[in-house]
Amino acid sequence: MKYWETIADNLSKADWSWGCVSTVDSNGRAIFIADARHGVGNRFVVRADETLTAIVELESAIHPRRTIRQAHAGWRQRIL
Repeated sequence: MKYWETIADNLSKADWSWGCVSTVDSNGRAIFIADARHGVGNRFVVRADETLTAIVELESAIHPRRTIRQAHAGWRQRIL
């Protein structure tokens, strides 16, 4: 399982509805937009240059006190 898939799975388990789409901007560069919703009024949208960055940014917005290092440590524990 890819790292971004693990984060996305955790969002789903926490009852967040989420999605990620890729498109091309006016300069021909690929951009990724991730969106998550939970209940009424809880919505986060992020834009990034790759899927992993978009999903990590989304997780960071939802769990602002959780650092990337903490997220990576949790991910590594699930693999081992």
